[in-house]
Amino acid sequence: MSLKNLIASVTLATVTTFATGALADDKSTVTTFYDLLSNPGTQKQITAFQAATTEDWVSMGDYTGANKSREAFLGQMGGFAQLIPDLNWAIQDIHQDGNTFVVRSRATGTPVAPFFGVDGQGRSFDIMTIDIHELEDGKIARTYHVEDWSTALQQLAGK
Repeated sequence: MSLKNLIASVTLATVTTFATGALADDKSTVTTFYDLLSNPGTQKQITAFQAATTEDWVSMGDYTGANKSREAFLGQMGGFAQLIPDLNWAIQDIHQDGNTFVVRSRATGTPVAPFFGVDGQGRSFDIMTIDIHELEDGKIARTYHVEDWSTALQQLAGK
């Protein structure tokens, strides 16, 4: 093998190893978001979420057009922890395109008090969610999300 071919082979192997490792790290960063959603009241998950997101991370999904800052989002998740102690946000599928991840997940839970004005009387919900995460420098900078809360409310109302 010539020196030129050897250098090319080593370079390719190094780039492939780095890229594979970086992709795995990015996927792990994205899954940290769902660890928080499933354990919204734990300091361990809050700290991991803060480490996985940029300081100016925004949540884009509020239908009023107002986006949530990281601190506002964490405050909302603290409320969810009290309202839905068994909240589980399970990843069903992840697709990656460069620094963008699209995640289809399933959210389940049983509210212990009225949820969006509906007293579920001990009923649970099981809905699909879609999120798009944009990463910058290995951290989540923006998250766009849609949850099927309409179906959740129908399930909680017993319809």
